[in-house]
Amino acid sequence: MCASESKRRKQRGDVNMAKNNRLEGKKILIVDDEPDVLETLEDLLFGCDTETAASFESAREKLETGNFDLTILDIMGVNGYKLLEIATRQEVTAVMLTAHALSPGNVARSYKGGAAYYVPKEEMVNIASFLNDILEAQEKGKNTWERWFDRLGSYCERHFGPDWQKDDEIFWDKFPFY
Repeated sequence: MCASESKRRKQRGDVNMAKNNRLEGKKILIVDDEPDVLETLEDLLFGCDTETAASFESAREKLETGNFDLTILDIMGVNGYKLLEIATRQEVTAVMLTAHALSPGNVARSYKGGAAYYVPKEEMVNIASFLNDILEAQEKGKNTWERWFDRLGSYCERHFGPDWQKDDEIFWDKFPFY
């Protein structure tokens, strides 16, 4: 990422952080095997105390020994679902992030596995808003997925087609916000 793009993202982040002050000072573990994704997310979450991990082993160690408010987990490159199990056990709120595991089945698997949200990498520019939604829902005692459909339902429809929930109708019929 070039310096001017990073500066623009930080400027946009200034606006997001001012509006979404729930993130200010939160400790967030970002896990992805792509260095540019780690850098971008750190830039987008500049008002937070962020740590990064580029491998399963490093992330596992940090989750088991650190004290995080949230973690963002890549699904494919770092065995994200196994890390989700660890995060859940450690009571760390987890967000699943993916480019290659983009499917209705992985949305359902993330929800069933205890993730607080599922984010396509194409949408990670909105990560501050998504994390703010999660923190707000937790403060109000609501399900963190309540706003997910509002924010990403149309994305899923565009990418998976209008009947994207049909493969797992039993799950989606019971999904509380569909």
